[in-house]
Amino acid sequence: MSGDIPLYDLRKLSKQYSRGGEDIPIFNDLNMTIKAGDFIAVMGPSGSGKTTLLNQLGGIDRPTSGEVWFEDQRIDNLKQGELARWRAMNVGFIFQFYNLMPSLNAAQNVELPLLLAPIKKSERKIRVATALDIVGISDRAKHHPRQLSGGQQQRVAIARSIVSDPKILLCDEPTGDLDRTTADEILSMLQLLNEEMGKTIIMVTHDPEAAKFARTELFLDKGKFIRRDRPQ
Repeated sequence: MSGDIPLYDLRKLSKQYSRGGEDIPIFNDLNMTIKAGDFIAVMGPSGSGKTTLLNQLGGIDRPTSGEVWFEDQRIDNLKQGELARWRAMNVGFIFQFYNLMPSLNAAQNVELPLLLAPIKKSERKIRVATALDIVGISDRAKHHPRQLSGGQQQRVAIARSIVSDPKILLCDEPTGDLDRTTADEILSMLQLLNEEMGKTIIMVTHDPEAAKFARTELFLDKGKFIRRDRPQ
């Protein structure tokens, strides 16, 4: 990829929902570029469109109008199958409530994204072990979610998000259900993934303390961004 091509380029992005016969705009003509290797915290009041933005970046939802470019490929107009393949290759998701399968143990939860890829079982096993080791929870590989603390469950969720070695991690309130100490441990882990493994991270958060771990803060309000870069 050429160094002057952004990882993401959102062009005149608009999104609205219909409710009770009324169109409700989320954002209108939103423009945004994201560089590879950035760690961005997206903040803003409830209803400002933070999670909607993540859904656009992850190809979960399509804009009402405008374009979403990833590197040199437009993704908002891909067919569902093409979009699913793009997402599996490039994006890892981390959620506030972990979204782990209660009937599966930690290792099996981490393995889930790999089951859709043409990867041999032996290779999947190696990747799962590596991901669990990176997040420091190898000793809980056979434990089910109900046997894990909130912080441990989020570590499993992070391992699941990186097991396919995606370029981007999209995090929706990843520490919203955790105490301060555990939250800071998880945020430090994300910071490490950004700095040492080169993962581009876009994190939605209401927590100003969480935002301090990012390189860049974006405040989304009334469909507009205010950007604040942190000194490096």
